[in-house]
Amino acid sequence: MTDSPPISLVCLDLASVVIDGSIVERAFAEALATQGIVAGTQDYARSMVSLDRSYGRAPADVLRDVFDADEPRAQAASLAFDRSFRAMAQRFSLDLPADVGDAIGKTAGSGARICLLTMLSRRSCRDLLGLLRTADLVLCADDAPRGFPWPDPVLTAMLRLGAADVREVAVVSATTDGVLSGHRAGAGIVAGLGTGRRAAALIEAGATDVLDSVAGLPDLVAQSS
Repeated sequence: MTDSPPISLVCLDLASVVIDGSIVERAFAEALATQGIVAGTQDYARSMVSLDRSYGRAPADVLRDVFDADEPRAQAASLAFDRSFRAMAQRFSLDLPADVGDAIGKTAGSGARICLLTMLSRRSCRDLLGLLRTADLVLCADDAPRGFPWPDPVLTAMLRLGAADVREVAVVSATTDGVLSGHRAGAGIVAGLGTGRRAAALIEAGATDVLDSVAGLPDLVAQSS
């Protein structure tokens, strides 16, 4: 028992939990190719490093950085990313893993409401949304004024689902930007998902707890009661 209120809202970032990073990388590479940036060039290498360092942020924001002040190219690449990601999600049968669905079900059973967060646009993940009906809310990159690492996605979830106190919110993410978003929002629990060096980076970003996998989420939420 703690002085903090029990968790009433859990915000789970889908990056590396449901949405595999390799699919994002492939779609990003295809988007770059539409703008003449192809594998084997320095521009391509720099762009992929930028994606890796910014993993967890909205791909549209990363592409905007890659193309600097050239907004038309950034927007064209972003649209190409959306098309490529949708095609790959269908090709690889992107689905909600059983352990994730089980963790969501158990956490919801404790009385907490569930918001699933993705920094993909609603266009790119529209086919995925049908798999996520077990959640009370799904927020995409275009549903908040700013994406990760800003606190806007978490605060938007609070407003949409009526959470009264940020201390009632748990944010769970496998990315440092997702953790930083929860930390900046003032969430009562900010749980990182990872081990080894990844765990250390998540703690540095502001994680209050680190879990080996999402399977530990129900127990973590129960401990707040």
